[in-house]
Amino acid sequence: MNRDPVELDAERQLRCELAACFQLTDLYGMSDVASTHISALLPGPEHHFLVNPLGTLFDEMTASCLLKVDLEGRVLEGDPSLLNPAGFVIHSAVHMAQAGLACVMHTHTRANNAIAMQAQGLRPLSQKACVMLDFLGYHDYEGAALDEDERERLVRDLGPQGRVLILRNHGAMTVGRSVGEAFCWMLRLETACQFQIDGQAGGATLHELSEATIAHTRAQGRKFLGPGGFLEVGKVEWPGLLRKLERERGTSYRS
Repeated sequence: MNRDPVELDAERQLRCELAACFQLTDLYGMSDVASTHISALLPGPEHHFLVNPLGTLFDEMTASCLLKVDLEGRVLEGDPSLLNPAGFVIHSAVHMAQAGLACVMHTHTRANNAIAMQAQGLRPLSQKACVMLDFLGYHDYEGAALDEDERERLVRDLGPQGRVLILRNHGAMTVGRSVGEAFCWMLRLETACQFQIDGQAGGATLHELSEATIAHTRAQGRKFLGPGGFLEVGKVEWPGLLRKLERERGTSYRS
């Protein structure tokens, strides 16, 4: 069956953006060899999505090597043996529930795992943390994400307006209406987690913010970072991040 040229162009653009996201994840030190995954929902009623193949390192990722998968876990393009079943469960959960979210990103970083292990999670100790609190949720660890019935709990814990989900004792997940939004939320979370760990490391008494200041800063975050805000996450940063990637590593991700 011949495909619509507009549809092909849209898929090609999305493949390039997703491959760039993998490369940027590695560039910013957030990759875990080949153990995590990022997906992007393709336009159209089929709800097909792109995801990384097992064994391809993030700095090797290109547009053409991404797998195309349906919501039943069938690989439509690419090698079926290279689909990560845990990646399918986590990503299909969001793609099934919220069609408006185009990208789901999952990482295991040193900093986000350190925060995911702490009972209080991400604390309102920095501006970076405070402004994202209204976009943040938590999901309890249930073992490796291989059980399809975990999908409804992942979606529940993310919430309809959520963008960031700390996976307790595991890592983190971010989502976005674009690839750029999901990546920039993850980078914001990573920075906030690093700030907290660094602040705790010296053993000094930390300065606690008042409840009023926390509430005020949360409200500012809702206004500035959410849809339509002047610092809407991903909208401002993403084009510059693509330029940085091409300065640092060239354009091989597009191949």
